[in-house]
Formats: sequence, C-alpha cells, structure tokens
Amino acid sequence: MPDYTHLTKTIAALTAGEDDAIALMATVACEVHHSDDRFDWTGFYRVTAPEMLKIGPYQGGHGCLQIPFSRGVCGAAARMGEVQLVRDVDAFPGHIACASSTRSELVLPVRNGAGDLIAVFDIDSDQPDAFTTEDADSLSQILADVFQAT
Repeated sequence: MPDYTHLTKTIAALTAGEDDAIALMATVACEVHHSDDRFDWTGFYRVTAPEMLKIGPYQGGHGCLQIPFSRGVCGAAARMGEVQLVRDVDAFPGHIACASSTRSELVLPVRNGAGDLIAVFDIDSDQPDAFTTEDADSLSQILADVFQAT
C-alpha cells in the first residue's frame, strides 16, 4: 500500500503551478506507478472526441490506443462518471484485455476545474483483488487536487 500522505505531498510539490493537463498526467502516472508494486500499468485515457478515449501518458507496457465509452472498464468509468474497482477483470462484462496479464483494475474519472470529464486514470494489476477502497478514495483526492487548475 502506498504511503498516500507522502505520495500526495510529492505530487503536489511536483505539479505546483502547472496547468498543462498532459504534463500533469505524465507526472501523476509516473509517481503513482512507482509507488506500489501492485501497479503494473498506470496511465491516462484522454477524452478526445464525444464518447471516445485515447491513450495518454502512462507507465508500463503498451495500452489500447482507443477505447469507446461503450466498452470496457475505462469506458464504464467515463460513461458513468464513477470509480470502477474491479476485483476480477474476467468477471467484468465487456472487459478489454489490453494486456493478458491484467487480473484486477481500478479506473477513476478525471475532471478539470469546471467539472468536465477530461480523462480516466487506469491502474492495472497482475494480482487478483489488488485494489481497496482506500486506494480509490486516496487517488480520487489526488486527481481532484491536481486537475482543479486545468
């Protein structure tokens, strides 16, 4: 489990004064990815067109290039605007296997200061049931703090 107090302070220090969403995404993806061994793939899918996500900054192996809002865990997070904590991806209807090693997934909506959905933040793990509500709550707060200026 990451030390979320330390991670929050580190990300805040690194992103202070920055308002470029891509720079912020790259920094958050890097810091979160390296904060815990459970996190195999950590990155953003950006809203680039109506009902469409495209890959953004990430850490780990390749990701899917495009994900429609109608498909997968990332699409569900974007479509519903709600955190998706999936303990077993094989049990999630319509899961998109960008990497065959993924066993569980946490996807969080990312909103700008105006409240518009600009991306989803996707974390994959090769461990089943790898994520907790503490992960979801802490990471949601980090994202809210970081992207409020964009």
